[in-house]
Amino acid sequence: MKFNRKKDPLRLAAICFAAVLMAINIKSFVRTGGLYPGGANGLTLLLQRIFQMAFDFEIPFTLVNLLLNAFPVYLGFRYIGKKFTLLSLVMIMLTNVLTDALPAFPITYDTLLISIFGGLINGFCISLCLAMNATSGGTDFIAIYLSEKKGIDAWNMVLGLNVVILVAAGLLFGWDKALYSIIFQFTSTQVLHMTYKRYQQQTLFVVTNRPDMVAEVISHLSHHGATVIDAQGSYEHQNRKIVYSVVSSEESKAVIHAVKVADPHAFVNVVKTQQVAGRFYQKPNE
Repeated sequence: MKFNRKKDPLRLAAICFAAVLMAINIKSFVRTGGLYPGGANGLTLLLQRIFQMAFDFEIPFTLVNLLLNAFPVYLGFRYIGKKFTLLSLVMIMLTNVLTDALPAFPITYDTLLISIFGGLINGFCISLCLAMNATSGGTDFIAIYLSEKKGIDAWNMVLGLNVVILVAAGLLFGWDKALYSIIFQFTSTQVLHMTYKRYQQQTLFVVTNRPDMVAEVISHLSHHGATVIDAQGSYEHQNRKIVYSVVSSEESKAVIHAVKVADPHAFVNVVKTQQVAGRFYQKPNE
């Protein structure tokens, strides 16, 4: 685990900003609306409310959240990456401390507005952490673990897990807040799905007369191989080559640009890939 003097301070600053914004979101939106945002934070809020109603005692957010994150943090250290997990711990700890320390300041009491805009902010915070090669903890660790082991985009699976927490909240405290919480979580997940593309793949079909150059460009930028297929153009009836490759969605824009530089006359078709099976290079987390 090496320290990068140029990148790591920027990553740490961005993660601290995300933690502050996450804590403000919890105090100004989530608690004002009585929502349960899913994941470790949502489960922590649920347990806090259970203890408060049953024993008239509010347990510290930090204590409960750290206990809930213990196993996901272990998964991070064991299977994802040590620097990734350490930066995630900074996010988790700072969010916990600020959530306990910051005063509540409601912005609006409209539950629908809280659900939508709170979900947008939550999704942005998680996306910012992931862009800095860290996470906000809890189910995010599990989603990344599943994505790396199974080669699929697991964020919608995490949404399903969070719905289970929200159903429990609905049974205990009423369905209106639980249903609004599902809106919150759905909004957050879709923001994340649109902005974080590391575990999404795209298939490239490149019709070209320079297949070797195109395949070399793809390999150089993405470390992915390519398959060259013989073809014939139906209009001019000339022989062509089709270079077929699957790359990460976050890499595809740079790869397509490089392909067009290598062959300005190349025709590129990009298709969204649902799932890949077999050897697919995934850049490891630090």
